[in-house]
Amino acid sequence: MRFHCFRIAALLALTLVVSLVLNRDAPADAEPSTARLAKKISNVTFTDDANKTLSLYDMKDKKAIVVVFLSFDCPVSTSYSQPLADLAKAYADKGVAFVGVCPCDDDAKAVAKNAKDFKLPFPVYKDANPSAVTAFQADYTPEAFVMDGQHVLRYRGRIDDLYVARLKKKNTITRNDLKQALDELLDGKDVSQPATLAIGCPIPKNTTAKPATGKVTYYKDVVGILQKNCQSCHRPGDVGPFSLMTYKQAVNWAADIKDYTQSKKMPPWKPSEGAGFRDERTMTAEEIATLAAWVDGGTPEGDPKDAPPPRKLTEGWQLGQPDLVLTVNDDFHLGASGRDLFRCFVLPTNLDEDKFVTAVDVRPGNPRVVHHTLNFIDTQGRARKMEAAAKEKAGKDDKDHGPGYTVQMGVGFAPSGALGGWAPGHVARHLPEDTGFHLPKGSDVVIQTHYHRNGRLEKDRLQIGLYFAPKPVSKRFQSLVVAGRFLFIPAGAEDYKVKGSMWVDQDCVVHSVLPHMHMLGKQIKVTMTPPEGETKALVAIKDWDYNWQETYFFKEPMAVKSGTRFDIEAVYDNSAKNPRNPFNPPKLVHLGEQTTDEMCFGFIGATSDKPGRIRQLRTEPPKPAK
Repeated sequence: MRFHCFRIAALLALTLVVSLVLNRDAPADAEPSTARLAKKISNVTFTDDANKTLSLYDMKDKKAIVVVFLSFDCPVSTSYSQPLADLAKAYADKGVAFVGVCPCDDDAKAVAKNAKDFKLPFPVYKDANPSAVTAFQADYTPEAFVMDGQHVLRYRGRIDDLYVARLKKKNTITRNDLKQALDELLDGKDVSQPATLAIGCPIPKNTTAKPATGKVTYYKDVVGILQKNCQSCHRPGDVGPFSLMTYKQAVNWAADIKDYTQSKKMPPWKPSEGAGFRDERTMTAEEIATLAAWVDGGTPEGDPKDAPPPRKLTEGWQLGQPDLVLTVNDDFHLGASGRDLFRCFVLPTNLDEDKFVTAVDVRPGNPRVVHHTLNFIDTQGRARKMEAAAKEKAGKDDKDHGPGYTVQMGVGFAPSGALGGWAPGHVARHLPEDTGFHLPKGSDVVIQTHYHRNGRLEKDRLQIGLYFAPKPVSKRFQSLVVAGRFLFIPAGAEDYKVKGSMWVDQDCVVHSVLPHMHMLGKQIKVTMTPPEGETKALVAIKDWDYNWQETYFFKEPMAVKSGTRFDIEAVYDNSAKNPRNPFNPPKLVHLGEQTTDEMCFGFIGATSDKPGRIRQLRTEPPKPAK
């Protein structure tokens, strides 16, 4: 079993998983707001895109009225579109009315279009003044407010307890707060928990006029920093949950910009130690201080003439036209809600000769929902069979439908090779000279795609571009594997330590490192110790997150002598305190390939001047040559 896991896991090398969305943790001592509870809410009038008005007091014959504050820029808010739609439909015949309120800068027509796109069955209005925010003293999107028939507020807070922080989900919902409040109210009971802490995106409350100028201004000092560090993902149609392309957008997210850059949660970069990496997504201390000074100074706009030229963002293939472009044969349709989906697409290469791939680029048809891809090689037609079987089993009412087949991890079998990975923000690069991935003739490329749902029906059609070496290469890019040794992680263990070692039995060159764990991981570190030298950290991550994995390429490849030892050390949390724990209550978790199992691997990208696989020893160092 262990050998099988090593063999499968080794082919996951070069994963690149980057989640470029904000995720502010709620303070540990945060308390839910009780403002307006047990008080009659003042009348508020809304106007829709057709200039028709609706006032709260117009709804006189309702047993309960639910007002939900929404944002179509906030990923937490949009993720509740389907649950809110289901609740509204379920309670419509019970005398309950739902109303959506959007405290945003969009006009009424844009709000109505978004509500239609997310298939919300109740009216959603723009809160222009913002009179509704003031009347309810709303703080977040999404945040739900339940009034009785006399417009007295009986409940305020979250919809359910799925989120423990913004974009940090538990694996199961244990309390449906909004539903329970409605059931108790309709049964003539007091709401047992009238206030809960809403988790989502804060509603901007600063209505004071912004200063026109100051020591630090948007156009002179800030926009250039955002162009460099943020706009590749935070732009319309890309994976960032909101845009940072204009002054107004930057002002709306100013508090988050300061908080997340100072805490170094943004730009997303997990390593705390390492050998020096290419394409590090980090800001300088000066840039972080400049953003904080701009926010603290009241976010002055300044003179647009001081702005640098707009950033030219790559729209096509990053390295020019690829030698081979493979496209999924049809649109894949992704349902609005539910767990994230791992979908595998099979792309025949139809090559009549072997090739060596020096670079790979992936272009999603819909970057908003593509979390990352893993790109594999299949020389035996196994993926084709799995796709055919999935097509036979597919139902007409499947919310996820189209080409490909679904698995939880990997591609459902041991692939014949790998072609790296892709995630938003990934910079396509050629491998070192005379180095490449071996792509046999007649093989298929299998792309495992991680989709995250955004609250509405979406479709996607991936493309992958392959760049070939003009002649056969002498150094095949391959993966060394150092594995943490364990059989299981006990239930309740908060700091379970796992270690492992591996020695190379020949000289080679290492180019990259990828640490890999699952949901219970807390910390991980991969080091290298030469036969007669000091230990060096290749990478260390103190705050592991399953959704933030990627391959780290060294700025300078490192020559490695035969007898060099690679070590891995990891810490796991299998307690109830870990919100990502897949089991509640915790249970013993085994070594295995499923997401709910655990792994501990360090994948090291390497090349050698010698043909064949680089020799690795897992139990003892190589014996000195005579």
